[in-house]
Amino acid sequence: MDNQAAIELLYKMADDDLIIGHRNSEWTGVGPILEEDISFSSMAQDKIGHSWGLYKILHQLGESEPDLVAFTRNAEQFHNCQMVEFPIGEYDFSLIRHFLFDYADYHRFEMLENSSLTGLAQLARKIKGEIKYHILHARTWMKNLGNSTDEAKERLQRSLDTLYPMALGIFEKSPYEDQLISDGVFGGEEALQTRWLDSIMEVLRLTDLNHTLDSAASPLIGGRMGKHTDHLQPLLDEMSEVVRTDPTAEW
Repeated sequence: MDNQAAIELLYKMADDDLIIGHRNSEWTGVGPILEEDISFSSMAQDKIGHSWGLYKILHQLGESEPDLVAFTRNAEQFHNCQMVEFPIGEYDFSLIRHFLFDYADYHRFEMLENSSLTGLAQLARKIKGEIKYHILHARTWMKNLGNSTDEAKERLQRSLDTLYPMALGIFEKSPYEDQLISDGVFGGEEALQTRWLDSIMEVLRLTDLNHTLDSAASPLIGGRMGKHTDHLQPLLDEMSEVVRTDPTAEW
């Protein structure tokens, strides 16, 4: 097995979880209701924990220690999809992003339960159980708000229309795609996207939202190759502010 293929996969997964974890943590103290303040904070903590577990596997494959990888790289060195780096916006934006991302995340780890990379398979089984609660949360609020007031449905629909092309960027293919599949490390982005689309359509059909998604939408891609929006570097600067005060310290 070529480690480089697995390393590329692990980086994009870990970076996705780290960045959306920090974005979701921005709801702490400002959630629309106390329950959601706590929920987004808890899910954010989970996501950052998942990224740490993935960075640990990367370290075992020869990459730098997790803290160095997380807090000392610049934006062009990150492999997250662009969708996760956008500011949290209003609650409808964050809810739709959470809904679209977490269903993809759940199915990715579901597929990785049988990965030939043993450490990743073991971690996937643990993480999948935690993300199960994330998608339950997303599903519940999508159903509640997607069948409520005209204003709520209009806001959700607008965010869904905005975020769907961004979400397609989650499935930007790796240059090692064929190798990952043939080596049994991961079943591939195309298979993942199919599972994801089936799941989100199932939820959307339970709402009054328009579930005829734009089949001609152009995916927002480039993040996997280090091309990012202007939002990422300021977030990384904020994330690493404490570390940069003394990079040699043991925190």
